[in-house]
Amino acid sequence: MKFDTVAEDLPVDASMSTGNPTTGATHVAREDCLHLADPEWEALQRLSTVIGEAAVATMLRTLSPTEQHGVALGFIMKEQRETAARATVSTPSTPRVESLKLHVNSYVGREGEPLLRWLVEVDTAITARRIVDPLSSTYEVFKEELRQAFEPPQNEFRSRAEFLDLQQGKHDVHAYAQRARYLVSNIVTNPIDEATKVVTFMKGLKDGPVKTYLFREYPSTLESAITLAMQEEFSLRQAKLHVNVPRPMS
Repeated sequence: MKFDTVAEDLPVDASMSTGNPTTGATHVAREDCLHLADPEWEALQRLSTVIGEAAVATMLRTLSPTEQHGVALGFIMKEQRETAARATVSTPSTPRVESLKLHVNSYVGREGEPLLRWLVEVDTAITARRIVDPLSSTYEVFKEELRQAFEPPQNEFRSRAEFLDLQQGKHDVHAYAQRARYLVSNIVTNPIDEATKVVTFMKGLKDGPVKTYLFREYPSTLESAITLAMQEEFSLRQAKLHVNVPRPMS
């Protein structure tokens, strides 16, 4: 991140403060920086012992809140690395490094709410939490990881059972077909064969012209069965509208 190391790049000489600042110019109260979490504020207080209160006060007055988060985080990470380095010298064991939890507001896209700044805040929070995940090699791997992380247990079993017992009921063909598609899409570990999909979809249709038409045509795939059913329902509706059109009086 661009400003993760801001605190590390600052000179250790307190001479970066210009002139002879007054007490007001070299001090910023905690209540003026409520956007900073307590660990961040404490980190900036420790930073002031390195570069001087005037330098820290100048940063707090001139940098944006996002940049202030970055300065604090950069200094915290610098301290963590130094602590880890000292621990490595004294003992071969891996030191336990505490992570910092930062709050990130949800992005809703309001006017004056820059997406780039929000992404920077997300990156800062991820780095602070020390979240490191390997990149997904393919889109299929990414989908599988999402499924394993968020899919409810036994979801595939329930989807299979519901599909095999699916009924159109009072729904139109389009809604019935969409439900069938959704349930089938959930069954990936041991997919249902195409013939079973077709028979299940046709049996679930309510008795009437659409169901009769499909049993006469007997499509080979679920998608072709859905297409034929929707076309037949549309044709029936058009015919009904034509019949109900009042004839002009002679």
